[in-house]
Amino acid sequence: MTDTPGEKPHYLGHRQRLRDRFLSGGPAALADYELLELLLYQAQPRGDVKPLAKTLIKRFGSFGGVLAAAPGELREVKGVKDASVVALKAVEAAALLMARQELIDRPVIGSWKKLLDYCHAAMAHQKVEQFRLLFLDGKNALIADEVQQRGTVNHTPVYPREVVKRALELGASAIIMCHNHPSGDPTPSEEDIAMTREIAEAAERLGITLHDHVVVGRKGHRSFRSMGLL
Repeated sequence: MTDTPGEKPHYLGHRQRLRDRFLSGGPAALADYELLELLLYQAQPRGDVKPLAKTLIKRFGSFGGVLAAAPGELREVKGVKDASVVALKAVEAAALLMARQELIDRPVIGSWKKLLDYCHAAMAHQKVEQFRLLFLDGKNALIADEVQQRGTVNHTPVYPREVVKRALELGASAIIMCHNHPSGDPTPSEEDIAMTREIAEAAERLGITLHDHVVVGRKGHRSFRSMGLL
């Protein structure tokens, strides 16, 4: 569709209708690609971004997948410039910050759903394995949240000595481990189980408790504690 001279570009009316629907009905009133359009509007004040939004969803599989994509991957999509990358990654950062702040200065064990939501948001869409450690004090409040290792699409090297050493440096009384499976299936592998038992034993000798090990995937999560593996 082209615009005749003197007429407003057709996409301006679409943008306003989308904004109106969002303001009146909230996020539930929009499809995922339409919510992505709203974000792209902030970076691209001109032009029809609906095709770009749909292309991004198709390329990365979901709205969450788009936000989690690396800047270099986003730039590979025709029509995505630095301003769009910043807009998308800023939204991802804001979402993670909000989720993390829900855990700070409160017992993590009593906020288990919020912990799972945070781990899922931070890791479920990552394309390589990532090993995250949450260090807790004597009241099970979060001291630190750190990514210790990043690996390949199906393996992350984890060293029990380094996990325990870092816990001692921080004065942590307990640890929760979390890692992702880029395949989407959160079922623990035999290597996951063996490594977790090694870390639990090493930590216990120094008076540090391993509360749980959570494996996150796009299809959900698995808790070692709830599965009877700890």
